[in-house]
Amino acid sequence: MTSRIRSFSRPGSPAPSRRTVVKAAAATAALGAPLAAALPARAAQAPAFLHGVASGDPLPDGVLLWTRVTPVPEAVPGSGLGPDVEVAWTVATDKAFTDVVARGSVTATAASDHTVKADVRGLRPATDHWFRFSAGGTDSPAARTRTAPAHDAAVASMRFGVVSCANWEAGHFSAYRHLAARGDLDAWLHLGDYVYEYGTGEYGTRDTVVRPHAPAHEIVTLADYRVRHGRYKTDPDLRALHAAAPVVAIWDDHEFANDAWSGGAENHTEGTEGAWSARQAAAKQAYFEWMPVRPAVEGTTYRRLRFGRLADLSLLDLRSYRSQQVKTGNGSVDDPERTLTGRAQLDWLKAGLRSSDTTWRLVGNSVMIAPFAIGSLSAELLKPLAELLGLPKEGLALNTDQWDGYTDDRRELLAHLRENAIRNTVFLTGDIHMAWANDVPYNAATYPLSASAATEFVVTSVTSDNLDDLVKVPEGTVSALAAPVIRAANRHVHWVDTDRHGYGVLDLTAERAQMDYYVLSDRTSADATAAWARSYRTRSGTQKVERTYDPV
Repeated sequence: MTSRIRSFSRPGSPAPSRRTVVKAAAATAALGAPLAAALPARAAQAPAFLHGVASGDPLPDGVLLWTRVTPVPEAVPGSGLGPDVEVAWTVATDKAFTDVVARGSVTATAASDHTVKADVRGLRPATDHWFRFSAGGTDSPAARTRTAPAHDAAVASMRFGVVSCANWEAGHFSAYRHLAARGDLDAWLHLGDYVYEYGTGEYGTRDTVVRPHAPAHEIVTLADYRVRHGRYKTDPDLRALHAAAPVVAIWDDHEFANDAWSGGAENHTEGTEGAWSARQAAAKQAYFEWMPVRPAVEGTTYRRLRFGRLADLSLLDLRSYRSQQVKTGNGSVDDPERTLTGRAQLDWLKAGLRSSDTTWRLVGNSVMIAPFAIGSLSAELLKPLAELLGLPKEGLALNTDQWDGYTDDRRELLAHLRENAIRNTVFLTGDIHMAWANDVPYNAATYPLSASAATEFVVTSVTSDNLDDLVKVPEGTVSALAAPVIRAANRHVHWVDTDRHGYGVLDLTAERAQMDYYVLSDRTSADATAAWARSYRTRSGTQKVERTYDPV
């Protein structure tokens, strides 16, 4: 893909268990019907920008721009059809594009599924910019992005939307719409499970598919993953959020397959569904084609961004290098030969935390790092919780897909924070379909007598099932029973909401990092409202979470 750039410098600038039988035909079915289903009717007018525009990974002097062009009607996602087309892009400091500061072009080809990226540099730090694409006389919608503050800038505050776990079939993406409408985000973080790999009806939706997947079968091939990403980017609320602020994204398991690890996944049948290495490569290729994310080390998502002297953000890839999850409580979770991060990534994270000179050290973390013991839940609650977490139904008191299943990596990381007196580390986490506010203790068994090494804010799912959905009871019913038991067994947990869907807004100042939690009225309603639920903060130097009674 050849890109031509001109810049104008400016002065001062957990899912249910896998079904037992996988139909091989699903992986090799003809693509025509699902591709057509994923394509909006407007495709008759080509070229067209049917999947919106997006930006991501903001730097002080630049940002990554993304779009997908449909050059002819048959060039739908995953088809491999359609001619090359020249796509121009323009960046300005105003929505009317009277003050253009950069422009260039890139060629969209079938080899990249007609997706294009432009890594624009030479922009002014901490500045709103507007951008758009054009091809064949057609302009894309205009969108806002924002550059990061200068490396050594004294930054008063930053604000980020925080989301994870968006199952297309379970509902509408109203969380994205409400974040887009705020108009005050410097960026937004997607902590994984941006798409789901399951076939229609195979993943929890309270037995009601609100809107079907495309393709309808489980995604396995490169074409499948491309179609699924394309389907997601027809969602108006997701497109609105991408057009409102730059995204900083990492993947978790469902961008590949449920409970993915370096050599396979719970939701992958080797042979019947091809080789895991081929499926993993296809999923990664489609992800980097369809997401405004810069590939990092060896094509993974672990990388680091900086926001002046206020914060840096270390983003983790907790799927590419991990050992297989253990299924029993026989002590193998403590095996030092098993890893969640891989040696190189853990060393990179430790070095970055130690050398950081910012006030806050944020870690984009796809699975929960705080220890979690289930406690003495009743059988009626233990079974659905175990299902949500992927645990044996007889009740194993840990979630082996999270850091709990890789305790040697966690011990090493937390010891590193203590030995180097590293303060103000905040883990930002998704995956578990519940909202949590946690201290991260050096020793959970003796907490609070032992110190806390860090804090953790976990956001709930956008739409994916949480406990009340699995039990099929009114929202709040399960949380009222389960939350006190969970907190009693986990004294470092300040709050847990097991039932509601929504998003978070993280607000940073030099004095505190505060997460405001918002919940949706109904995930199945396209017009769902959002309401503030709770807020927690950690004050600088404390390494502890405390409740605060108003959102920022």
